[in-house]
Amino acid sequence: MKSTVETLSPTRVRLAIEVPFVELEPSLKKAYREIGSQVQVPGFRRGKVPTAVIDQRVGRGTVLNEAVQEAIPENILAAVREHDLKTLGRPEVEITEFNDGDSLNFTAEVDVRPEITIPDASTIEVTVDELQIDESEIDEQVKNLRERFATLKTVERAAAEGDYVQIDLNATVDGEDVPGGQASNISHEVGSKQLLPGLDEAVVGLAAGEDTTFTTQLVGGDFAGRDADVAVTVRTVKEKELPELNDEFAQMASEFDTIEELRGDLRARVTQGKQVEQIYAARDKALAQLVEAAEIPAPEGVVREEVASRKQAMIDQLERIGASMEEYLAAEDKTEEQIDAELTEAATEGVKVQLLLDTLADAEDVQVSDDEFGHEIVHRAQRAGMAPQQYYDQLVRSGAAAAVFGDVRRGKALAAVMERITIKDSAGNGITLDALRAANEAEHNHQH
Repeated sequence: MKSTVETLSPTRVRLAIEVPFVELEPSLKKAYREIGSQVQVPGFRRGKVPTAVIDQRVGRGTVLNEAVQEAIPENILAAVREHDLKTLGRPEVEITEFNDGDSLNFTAEVDVRPEITIPDASTIEVTVDELQIDESEIDEQVKNLRERFATLKTVERAAAEGDYVQIDLNATVDGEDVPGGQASNISHEVGSKQLLPGLDEAVVGLAAGEDTTFTTQLVGGDFAGRDADVAVTVRTVKEKELPELNDEFAQMASEFDTIEELRGDLRARVTQGKQVEQIYAARDKALAQLVEAAEIPAPEGVVREEVASRKQAMIDQLERIGASMEEYLAAEDKTEEQIDAELTEAATEGVKVQLLLDTLADAEDVQVSDDEFGHEIVHRAQRAGMAPQQYYDQLVRSGAAAAVFGDVRRGKALAAVMERITIKDSAGNGITLDALRAANEAEHNHQH
C-alpha cells in the first residue's frame, strides 16, 4: 500500500491510497468464502462452490465489491498509523479507480485533531452570581416534607378540591359499554386532572353514596374521538390532614429533635445544591474562556455527525411522548432551520470543549484506572436501569466503550482545570470546590 496525505484545513485531511491487486487477495478469498457459504447451487455442498460458479451466479463484480469494502477500512487504518494522524469521526471514502486485476485507488477525507496551544488555566478568572437563599425556599422544602407525612381522614361532607375520593366509573357510548371503561373503587385526588377530562368538575359537591354523569371525549380504544357518558359514584370522601409543624413532626420526619434543627439541615442542603450550581456555572464560563483563548477550530465532519445524532435523539424523545417534530416546531414557534442552527451552535461548542480536554489530557498524561472506568459504568448502568455487566456488554457490542473511556479521561482533565482557575462571586468572595467534593462524596457513599 502507498499513501499520501494532503491537508485541506487545520481539522481535515485527504488521504490518497493505492492498494496493489495482490494485496487485495486475502480480502477477495474471504469474500468468495462468505458469499460461497450463502449461495446454494445444485450439485455443490454449501461452502464448496467453486469460484467460477460463484462468478457466474453472483457476478465477479459483487465479489470484488465485497472485497473492496473490507479492504478499505484496514488500509485507511494503516495509512493513519503511517502518517501519525489523530483522526476524529468517520472518513468519507471515494473510489477513484479500480478495475479487476489492477490496483485499487481511493481517497478518504477525514477530520483530524487540530494542533492546539492551551492557555494556562491558572490565569483564568470567572465571576458567578452571589449565593442567595430566601426563607420561602426553606418553607417550600418543609411543605414538601409535610405533604409526604400527610394522612387521609374520612369526612361526612361533599367532596371539594384537594380531597381524595374512592369512586366507581362506568363509561358508555350510545348506551353501549365501552371496553375497559368500567372501574370500581379507585382513589382519585379531586382537582389533580389525573383521570378523565370533566371528572374533577363532576365530583366536586358529591358526598359519599351520591352519583352523577358527565360527558367526556375518549382518546383511545374503539370509540376514540367519540363522546362517552360516564356515570360516577362516590364511595368515600377523605380529607388530607397535614401534620402540625412542631418538634414532634421534626422527630417523626427526620433525625432531628426540633423543627429549628430540621430547618437548619434543609437550609444546609439547599445551600450546598446552590453552591454546586455556582461551580457548574464557573466551569461553563472557564471552558468558554479557554476555548476562545485557544482559538480552537471545529472539525466540520464531527460537528455534522454530532448534529445528526442530537437531532435523532430529539426526534426519539418526541416520539416517546407521542409527538412529532412538526408539532414541536409549531409549539416552540420555530422553523427547522432555526433548530438546525441551534443544534449546530451547541454541537460546535461541545466538540471544541472535547478537543480542548483531550489535548489537556494528553499534555498532562491523564490515566484512567480500571476502578474509575468501572465506577462510571456502574453509574451509567444505574441511570439506564440495567445491570452493570449487561450495560458494559452492550457498550462493547455497539463499540461505544471507548467513547465512555474518553469521557472519563476528559472528566479528569476538567477536574484538574477546575482546581487551577480562580472563581469569585459578584460580591468578590472567593469560591472553592468544597461543595462539589462533598456532593460527589455523598453520591459515592450512596452508591456503595
